[in-house]
Amino acid sequence: MCGPVQFAAAGCLLSYSAAELALYRRAAAYVDKILKGAQPADLPVEQPMKFELVINLKTAKALGLTVPPSLLFQANEVIR
Repeated sequence: MCGPVQFAAAGCLLSYSAAELALYRRAAAYVDKILKGAQPADLPVEQPMKFELVINLKTAKALGLTVPPSLLFQANEVIR
């Protein structure tokens, strides 16, 4: 199992991590507030709200693993 989605495309079996696009959007909102005069120390710390699950079936097959259909159904992306 790995973090970044790109690792799943490179051969990792499962990737579960915060959605990068959502993180970038939140970072842009922080930069906007700072450029408008907010003090960085006054800004709240936020945790990711959206996560992505990517499953690489090529790797699962190479390892001789069967991925349950219920897990495939929950995945945001399945690499075949």
